[in-house]
Amino acid sequence: MANERTSRFDWIIILLFLALVTIGWLNIYSASYVDNVDSFFDLGNIYTKQLMWIVLSIVLIVFILAIDVKFYERFGSIIYIVSLISLLGLFVFGKSINGATSWYVFGPVSIQPSEFAKAAAALAVAKYVSDIQTNMSLFKDQLRAFLIIALPAIFIVPQPDPGSALIYAAFVFPLYREGMHYVYLLLGFFAAALFVGTLIVGAYWIAGFVLLIGLGLFFYNLKKKRRPNKLKYFTIVFACIAFAFSVSYIFNNVFEQRHRDRFNIVLGKEVDAKGIGYNTNQSEIAIGSGGWFGKGWTEGTQTKGNFVPEQHTDYIFSTVGEEWGFVGSMLVIILFITLIIRVLVLAERQKSQFARVYGYSVAAIFFFHFFVNIGMVSGIFPTVGIPLPFFSYGGSGLWGFTILLFIFVRLDSGNYYYT
Repeated sequence: MANERTSRFDWIIILLFLALVTIGWLNIYSASYVDNVDSFFDLGNIYTKQLMWIVLSIVLIVFILAIDVKFYERFGSIIYIVSLISLLGLFVFGKSINGATSWYVFGPVSIQPSEFAKAAAALAVAKYVSDIQTNMSLFKDQLRAFLIIALPAIFIVPQPDPGSALIYAAFVFPLYREGMHYVYLLLGFFAAALFVGTLIVGAYWIAGFVLLIGLGLFFYNLKKKRRPNKLKYFTIVFACIAFAFSVSYIFNNVFEQRHRDRFNIVLGKEVDAKGIGYNTNQSEIAIGSGGWFGKGWTEGTQTKGNFVPEQHTDYIFSTVGEEWGFVGSMLVIILFITLIIRVLVLAERQKSQFARVYGYSVAAIFFFHFFVNIGMVSGIFPTVGIPLPFFSYGGSGLWGFTILLFIFVRLDSGNYYYT
């Protein structure tokens, strides 16, 4: 009976998880190893602590897979409410670490509730969208779904932890899969393009470009005798131009100086290789120096010389690039892409809408973390403090991603319950 139940678990996902965690730990070891360590098992070592969290995560996985599959759907809303309370509690009981009040400290153990809130939000979104009375093509239902997604982000931003809050944008993709109009995706991409374009060339150029596009589309539809709605076109063009002229205010008054500096560096407006851009610059040097096959495990000169500060956390992929080279980096990227695709394939075959929405949420969150982190480490995106799943050091992060992934493994294994 036990073998029959175990065979229902998707072992491809489990093997991919084990591969990523193992490679991640090897790179944490290399990034944090020093020659004068007294003992491998000294909990003062970063790699030893991470290994302890990995071992405990195996126990956590067994616990997650042993729970009845219907528990997650039945109590998804309660889990979500508890996660919101844990985020709010930080403003009273939280401890500031590296300038962010994002942690509860219990003796030697620190817990970051925002890492667990992602799985809770995924459960809540899946439960709401799968409700028989919910129709994601209706604006009122879309608004409620957006509220579920926005609340954790709103509580996380003031910590301040904008990187963790940004992750909740990933939930747009499962909502789109369940019937939300594609216009929301287009608006999101267009708003981002307007924002970046305005920073590069200025609001007046962008306003002129938007006006030309709007007029072009309007007269094109007139030519095709489609009788375009003048008010609709005017409203859209006006909103885009107004947004373009608001970018300067947002950039200078809402963003903190460190965020402005990081955007300016990525956009090529200023180069500060010794200041705010030091981490990114050294990370690019480390990745570029790895060549095709890398310098070898624990042999990276940039890594051993501590040129990239806190390399074992958000910048861990620079260790992969330097010591494992292009081939090793591509292997890691392929493993992540395979994991994300596998989750999507399994999500699509679910008989339960709840499990399908949750699966798409998992894939979207992993993709967002993976894509933004590697882009950030490579200097393509500004530094926003988004960790690489199973690679970046941290017990809360490892457990948060483990919970997120293995709840889906459990839901998939219980697919036969649904008709």
